[in-house]
Amino acid sequence: MQKPLLQQIFSIADKQQFEQAALQVFGYQAAANPVYAQFINGLGITAAEVRHIGQIPFMPVEFFKSHAIITDHQTPTVTFTSSGTTGIVTSRHPVADVSWYENSFRKAFELFYGPVTGYCVLALLPSYLEREGSSLIYMAADLIQQSGHADSGFYLYNHEDLYQQLLKQQQAGQPTLLIGVTFALLDFTEQYQLQFPELVVMETGGMKGRRHEMIREELHTLLNAGFGTRAIHSEYGMTELLSQAYSKGEGIFNCPPWMKIITRDTNDPLQLLGTQATGGVNIIDLANINSCSFIATQDLGRVYADGSFEILGRFDNADIRGCNLLVA
Repeated sequence: MQKPLLQQIFSIADKQQFEQAALQVFGYQAAANPVYAQFINGLGITAAEVRHIGQIPFMPVEFFKSHAIITDHQTPTVTFTSSGTTGIVTSRHPVADVSWYENSFRKAFELFYGPVTGYCVLALLPSYLEREGSSLIYMAADLIQQSGHADSGFYLYNHEDLYQQLLKQQQAGQPTLLIGVTFALLDFTEQYQLQFPELVVMETGGMKGRRHEMIREELHTLLNAGFGTRAIHSEYGMTELLSQAYSKGEGIFNCPPWMKIITRDTNDPLQLLGTQATGGVNIIDLANINSCSFIATQDLGRVYADGSFEILGRFDNADIRGCNLLVA
């Protein structure tokens, strides 16, 4: 069933098509994913009685720490793992067919930013490069390769080299994307200052224990001042997903057509909320076909009438891990 759905999912054009695909994916995963099936049964829900997406149960993201979340007992071709401080149990996401991830991030990037071949892609992701199993590194490496630009590449702590590279691209008038983990971007701007208003700076969130957390407005003000940009872009994703949402400024994110954010009541996880209300963030990621597409996260957020959303923080006592943990 997965292959026939691939073209359908990545060609979704409206709400009706999304809901039809979501119900198909739910029916498949309720039968083929033993962990998700057990979770549904434990709630006393019969999968056959689920007729619209408002009835679909969302599996807690914590299950990825204790179970192998995969359909049909498939053998994973790659396993993505989350970052975490010492003593925190990290998530593991076994991916049966990594082409679903590649399709998702390639199509989403082009949707929001145009063909990647138009960019020099620079990645400042030291904490991710220094460990195994990062889905963000997988994506960044692919975008670097797909860009075809001779100067695209990764940077660790060689900030002087990155500074010279950014000056080179600016002088050449080359559209440039700098994707970086938050603490590393801040470290860079404390050493170097640029006036590069055309630069797309995309922060992936997270201080990774290197710095104190700060509110989004403060962070983006510092980064804009350091790079000479007008807005800081952001990526919202996590190890347990195969899709990302993007913000082009002000912390307002938009999803690709095969991804949707719904908020839930913080006291009653089965009660979904409407727009404008603050609640727990539930994610539908239809690209996550061989895992679980319906995930209840530990993030707090607010969804707007046009489907855009913002992340407002995390539940108290939630593990600090993954992408974009900024408090708005």
